[in-house]
Amino acid sequence: MDQSFKTNVGVILDLDYGKNIKNASTTELYNAVSKAAMKMLGKDWGLTATGKKVCYLSAEFLIGRLVYSNLYNMGLFQQFYELMSENNIDIRVFEDIEDAALGNGGLGRLAACFLDSGATIGITLNGYGIRYQYGLFKQYFENGIQMEIEDDWQKFGDPWSVRKEEEKVLVEYKNQTVYAVPYDTPVIGYGGKTINTLRLWQAEPTNQFDFKLFNEQQYDKAVKNRNEAEAISCLLYPNDSSNAGKKLRLKQEYFFAAASLQDILRNYKKKYNKDFSHFSSEYAIQLNDTHPVVAIPELLRLFMEQEGLSFSKSIKIAKETFAYTNHTVMSEALEKWNIPLFKSVIPQVYKYIVMIHKALVKELTSLGKSLEEQSIYTIVDRDTIHMARLAIYASHSTNGVAMLHTEILKNDALKEWYQIYPERFNNKTNGITQRRWLALANMELSDFITDKIGNSWVTELDQLKNLEEYADNKAVIKQFSEIKNMKKTQLAEYILKKEGITISPDFIFDIQVKRLHEYKRQLLNAFSILDIYYGLKDGRIKDFHPTVFIFGAKAAPGYFRAKGIIKYINEISKMIDEDSDMKGLLQVVFVTNYNVSYAEKLTPAADVSEQISTAGTEASGTGNMKFMLNGAVTLGTYDGANVEIVEQAGEENNYIFGARVEDIEEIRNTYSPMDLYEQNGRIKKVVDTLVDGTFDDGGTGSFKELYNSLLYGASWHQPDHYYLLLDFLPYVEAKLKVNRDYTNTYEFRRKCFINTANAGKFSSDRTIRNYADEVWN
Repeated sequence: MDQSFKTNVGVILDLDYGKNIKNASTTELYNAVSKAAMKMLGKDWGLTATGKKVCYLSAEFLIGRLVYSNLYNMGLFQQFYELMSENNIDIRVFEDIEDAALGNGGLGRLAACFLDSGATIGITLNGYGIRYQYGLFKQYFENGIQMEIEDDWQKFGDPWSVRKEEEKVLVEYKNQTVYAVPYDTPVIGYGGKTINTLRLWQAEPTNQFDFKLFNEQQYDKAVKNRNEAEAISCLLYPNDSSNAGKKLRLKQEYFFAAASLQDILRNYKKKYNKDFSHFSSEYAIQLNDTHPVVAIPELLRLFMEQEGLSFSKSIKIAKETFAYTNHTVMSEALEKWNIPLFKSVIPQVYKYIVMIHKALVKELTSLGKSLEEQSIYTIVDRDTIHMARLAIYASHSTNGVAMLHTEILKNDALKEWYQIYPERFNNKTNGITQRRWLALANMELSDFITDKIGNSWVTELDQLKNLEEYADNKAVIKQFSEIKNMKKTQLAEYILKKEGITISPDFIFDIQVKRLHEYKRQLLNAFSILDIYYGLKDGRIKDFHPTVFIFGAKAAPGYFRAKGIIKYINEISKMIDEDSDMKGLLQVVFVTNYNVSYAEKLTPAADVSEQISTAGTEASGTGNMKFMLNGAVTLGTYDGANVEIVEQAGEENNYIFGARVEDIEEIRNTYSPMDLYEQNGRIKKVVDTLVDGTFDDGGTGSFKELYNSLLYGASWHQPDHYYLLLDFLPYVEAKLKVNRDYTNTYEFRRKCFINTANAGKFSSDRTIRNYADEVWN
């Protein structure tokens, strides 16, 4: 096997480019290595498995760069390593190949980890989504302000996917019909025994080009069809601040849901023809958040209009087949559609939503709910369709993604549903794949672990617990510490190469990387850094261990406040940089274009993992798990999966601060950030930097707007609705405690080591086994 893989790389380079390994470009080498590996898979992978099949519908799949993880899972990594070494090529040669950034954050990365785990543990778990022409966006800074350019992830080719022209399907809208053309990417389980499929649909016109119109010199009209079709799969999450943007978003959601269902039905009928009594024992469909929920009424439409089933039979099958994962406790993030807008795009689906709505009303009435009581359940409410309500009613399972999150759903966010369907609610704490986030991202730590406990952790992460027998072994902790220093040095080199910024591996690496959102509280982190800066300047803080605070985050292009926060952090960074007193003491770095591949560099190098969302707002988080696995301590609130991290590794080995869910509940109606601001000089000093001329927001007005949001609120929220000022002092204190503890290297690294040893629970293999046993049967 190894010889043919190595030989194939050379053969493909010669055939495709007329080159050999030594004179091929990075892109040519990437394509040849990928194609040679694809060749090893043979022809028998695809959507053909026997037994029950799980279809994972998601608007996002943040798969990152596939080449290394596929080679690793196929058992070809060693041969690849040898091939590169023989030709004096660094194995990190593909670092500049684009990530397939077909996702925005945790939601899409979770989907990718789940696919890896499904294939590794031998479950038929196939992903369905959209093959966006452009990913999220590429980020760069101009005077500290985020700028966006298109992310053309396919410019290096897409050697891991296969176009399946003969399996394209038609998707119909009110005034448009398009083809959905599938591109299949193999999802290779560790050891290569199970190969599942990620099927991404690309929108294409039914009629590419109008020759007659072009001849009549009506050039725009001649390609109008093509442009309108391609727009559907052009961009992940188009700006939906206008009606046109909302319609495009709905078109996208219906596009992949409708295409995927046609595909599933086509495969089912090959086996059972028109007998649909086996449908729910043949297929489980998992809805990843509310984006694909339109699949439920669409399946009813297909059953009733094309297959002649009754409504009662169709809804029964739908409930048995569909399961819904909720990813948020924020009601504004639960998708809703305006009825006139919905009907202007997919009127044929609307009547099935009404049928489901009527069935729900009938059921609520039989449960003794009055008309007034029914209003919090109704799917069609005045001029709005509530997609989360539709998902809960017309499926058999609704799960949260961390224990705290699920409890909040049951007791608060969705409590009315939990009261009538308690059996449908369950928790599935998120997880991450250790193959990508440890074995590949941190080969040094991975070798160290294997040396101590063997390599069974690659598929059974619980085995890490066996490391605990070394927790008091000073020589082992020293070795562990040396690996962390090595990863810090590698990150420093990478940041110098990417950003042109020098950081010292001797500093504490305090890292917050995630989507930029107010509830994730990057602004609180910024305030704390300013407070530490002022404390160092005026002598309040002494014996401070040098620290670099590293941020990485993208703000949605239309999210004004989030962009203001990025600019503010970059202003702080500039001020500290220009202050000679801070040389060798304090530094702030905001890395550009944070993505999966950057995360693979940042995660292993962190000393401190910042997980500081307001208690009760982060459903789970998965970045927290990646940092824990790689031996960082968590500096965080009692929120999301942080709760379970400290449960596993011990609160004494992490740094938990701030108000808890019940504390916030208690003060919600009386909380006054203005009182805190007026009574505490340190709080006032940092908040005032937003408006007192300390920093320049580039004339955008964003800093003043942030200031007002904290002290005066806005039409849609209370002042400081994420409680930054409430948690500010405890947070700074926790940060300074980390700093003091760090000076005792052995004790601090021992905490880090115990985190790694207790990360076993957070494998996505465990999550997928739980889904398989408890949701998908």
